[in-house]
Amino acid sequence: MKCTGPCDTMPRMATPDGDFSSLFNFLPIGAYRSAPDGRMIRANEALVRFNGYEREAELIGGVGNIATEWYVDYRRRDDFRHLLERDGHVRGFVSEVYRHKTRERAWISENAHIVRDADGRVLFYEGTVEDITERVEQQRDIREQQDRMQALADQIPGMVFSLVVHHDGTRRYRYVSSGARELLGVSPDVFLQDPTVIARLLHPDERPRLQAETQALLAGKAVLSGEFRIVTPDGQQKWVHNRSCEAYRDKEGIHRVGVLLDITEPKRMEEALHRSEALWKMALESAGDGVWDWNLATGEEYLSDSLLTMYGYTRDDVQGVAADLDERTHPDDLAGMVAARQAHFEGRTPVYRNEHRIRTRDGRWIWVLTRGAAVQRDAQGRPLRLVGTHTDITEIKQAEEQQRQFEAQLRERQKMEAIGTLAGGVAHDFNNLLAAILGNLVLAREDVGPEHPAQESLIEINRAAIRARQLVQQILTFSRRDAQTMERRLLLPLMEEALRLMRTLLPAGVRLNLRLDASPLPVMADGTQLQQVLMNLCTNAWQAFDGRAGEITVALHEAPLDAAKALQLGGLSPGAYACLSVADNGPGMDAETQRRVFEPFFTTKAPGVGTGLGLAVVHGIVKAHKGAIALDSAPGRGTRFDVYLPLAPDGASVDEPEAAPEAAALPALDGRHLVYVDDYEALVFLVRRLLTKRGARVTTFESGQAAIDWLTEHGDEPIDLLVTDQNMPGLSGLEVARAALARRPALPVAIVSGHVNEALMAEAATLGVREVLPKQDNMDALGQAIGALLESSDRGRLTA
Repeated sequence: MKCTGPCDTMPRMATPDGDFSSLFNFLPIGAYRSAPDGRMIRANEALVRFNGYEREAELIGGVGNIATEWYVDYRRRDDFRHLLERDGHVRGFVSEVYRHKTRERAWISENAHIVRDADGRVLFYEGTVEDITERVEQQRDIREQQDRMQALADQIPGMVFSLVVHHDGTRRYRYVSSGARELLGVSPDVFLQDPTVIARLLHPDERPRLQAETQALLAGKAVLSGEFRIVTPDGQQKWVHNRSCEAYRDKEGIHRVGVLLDITEPKRMEEALHRSEALWKMALESAGDGVWDWNLATGEEYLSDSLLTMYGYTRDDVQGVAADLDERTHPDDLAGMVAARQAHFEGRTPVYRNEHRIRTRDGRWIWVLTRGAAVQRDAQGRPLRLVGTHTDITEIKQAEEQQRQFEAQLRERQKMEAIGTLAGGVAHDFNNLLAAILGNLVLAREDVGPEHPAQESLIEINRAAIRARQLVQQILTFSRRDAQTMERRLLLPLMEEALRLMRTLLPAGVRLNLRLDASPLPVMADGTQLQQVLMNLCTNAWQAFDGRAGEITVALHEAPLDAAKALQLGGLSPGAYACLSVADNGPGMDAETQRRVFEPFFTTKAPGVGTGLGLAVVHGIVKAHKGAIALDSAPGRGTRFDVYLPLAPDGASVDEPEAAPEAAALPALDGRHLVYVDDYEALVFLVRRLLTKRGARVTTFESGQAAIDWLTEHGDEPIDLLVTDQNMPGLSGLEVARAALARRPALPVAIVSGHVNEALMAEAATLGVREVLPKQDNMDALGQAIGALLESSDRGRLTA
C-alpha cells in the first residue's frame, strides 16, 4: 500500500497482523477509517464515546452515510473530499457535527489523508477528530462581549477612550469609540495611529494645559476633570469636557480611561447669559440641558421645562425654591454638593461644579453634572444670583463603572494566573523534597535491617511523607483547569475523599458534621470538578463565620424529582438525582446577596479574603454536569446549598480506583551505565547511592548543560540509559533530550516530571524520548521504572 500526501496525521489502524491497535485506542482524540462513499470502517474508543456509543460496532452499524448523518451541513463532506482528492491530505478542517447517537451539536477539527493501494487506487480515508466545542464557544463569547462593550460605548454621547501615558510623557491610545467622528471630526483609527492628533486639535490658547496635565499625571494625580476648546479639521470651534481616571500603573506607564463630552452648547449659553438678559431668557427655554436660575436673596429658583422633564416632575410637584432639589439629592452626595457650592460663593473657584445623584419622580437615581456661576454679587462680594445647568451623565457614570469592573476583573485574572504559576513551582520543590525524604527512608531501612528497632519509626515517617505527597497532588488537582472528563463515578467515595482533605483545612472552632447515605450514588461526572464543588461550598461556609465558631453540615442522599420540582430547579428532567447539601449556621444572606451570589467576582467578604469566583465556579461545574443548585438562606438563620446531579443509568460498570499492585522486587543493574540529571543536589546524591547499590555505574549531573558537555567530550563512552528531570533552571529535560539524541540518536532517554501532561508527552515522543515518568512516590518505584526501561531497550535491540 502506498500513501500520497502526508501520512503522519495519525497512527496506523489495527490490522490482523498489525501491532498498533492499543495505540489507536489509547489516543485521547477520535481516530477513524472511512470509505469514500461515507461508510465508517473503523473508529477508536475516543470517537465512539464522542458519538455517544459504548462500542465500536454500535457506531459502525449505526452510521450509514457520514455526510448526511454526521455533518450539520452535509456539504462539508463534499468540501472535505475535494481537499483530500486535491492535496492527498486535510489538516485543521473545522466543522459543526452531530454526536451521532445523541444528536447533540459539537465543533470538531479534522486531520486526514488518503490511503491507496500499490496501483494508486483509493482504499480508504484515515483521520483524527478533535473536539474543539469549548474553544469555539469561548471565542464566540469573547466576540459577543466585545460587541456589547462596543455597542455600549457607541451609545454614549461623546468620545470614550482608553490610553497609556508613558513615563516619558508620550501617549498611546488603546481604544477610541466611534463618537470621535461626531465630536472631533476625526475617525478613531487616526487616534490609534497618531496619538499627537489631540494636541493638534487643541485651540492655541489651550495647548499649554496639555503639558501641565501630563506633568500632573506623572506626579501621581489619579483623576482629571476639566474643560478646553478644540478646533475640528473643518474649522469648527467646540468646548469639550474631559473626565478621566487612572485604572492602574505598570512598567509601560499610566493606564487611564475617560470620556470627552461636547459642552459647546452649555458654554455658549453661559456666554449669552452674561451678554444679555433677553438672550438668557431665550436660552432658558431652548437649551437641551436642564437650566436653573437661583435667587439667593429670596431662595426662589426657576427650573426650565427641560430640567423638570429630566426628572419626570411637573411644576405642580415643586415649590419653586432651591430646597426642592436639595431634598431630592442623594444623602451620600449632599455634603460634597454643598461644599462645592460654598467654595464658589466664597470666590475660591471660578464656577460652581459638582456631580451628584437626584431621585426622579419614579424613584430612580440619576447622575447629573451641575454647573453654574454667580452672575450677580453685592458690594461685599456675596453672591445674589446663581445660574447654571444640569446634564444627565447617568450613562457616562455607568460606562465608567463598567470600565472599572472590567479592569478589576482583568487584574483578578492576572492574579489567579500568577497564583497558578506559583503553585506549580512550589509543588515542584515539594515533590523534590519529598522524593529525597522517601528515597533516603528506603535506603535507611535497608541499612538498619528488618529487625532494627528504628524500623517502626521509619515506617511512620514513610507513611507521613506519602500522605504529604498526596496532599500536594490533591491541591494541584483542585487548582488545575483541565478539560472536563465525564466518567461513570460513585459519588459517595468521591465526596469522602474530598472531605478528608477538607478536615485538614478547617479553621479552629469550625465543626464538620456528616450525614452521608450508604448508597454509592453513581453519576456521570468529572470527579475532580465535583470534589472542587464540595471544597468551594465548604470554604464559602466557614469563611461566612468571619473567625467565629460554627458548624458545617454535609449531607448526601438520593432525591427523586417530580415534574414540578424539576421545573422549579430550572428545567431539569424529572427522575432520580443525587442531592449534595452543604449547610452552615452562619449569618445568612439577604435577598440582594442571594440574587447575585453566583455572579463572577461578586463577594461580600473583606478585601483579600475572597475573590468572588468560588460560587461562580460551582455554578458552572453543576450546569456542565446537567444538574442544578438551589439556595436556601435568610439573615440570621444560616445558608444551605443543595446540588442536584442526575444519577447515571444502569448498565456500564462504575469506574473505581484500581487496587495498588504489590511491590515488585527491585531489578539488578549489574554492569549497566546510567546517566542521571537533576538540579536538586539531594536527589542526585540519593539516586546515585540507590542505583550504585543495585550494581549500576552511575554518572550524575546537576545541570543539563553539564550533562551535554560531558556527552560531547565522551563520545565513545557506552551508556545504557539517560534519565533527566524536566523542570530545571537553564536547559529543561526536553532540551537535554534534544541535544543528547542529536549526538547519539540510538541512546535510550527518559524524562521525569512532577506534572506529566499531554503536551509534554507529545513533544517528548516527537523527539524520540522512550518514556515520560511521573515523580515516583519512592525510590523503589524509580528503580523498577528504570529496570523496565532497560528491559524494553534490550528487547528493542534484539528485534531490530
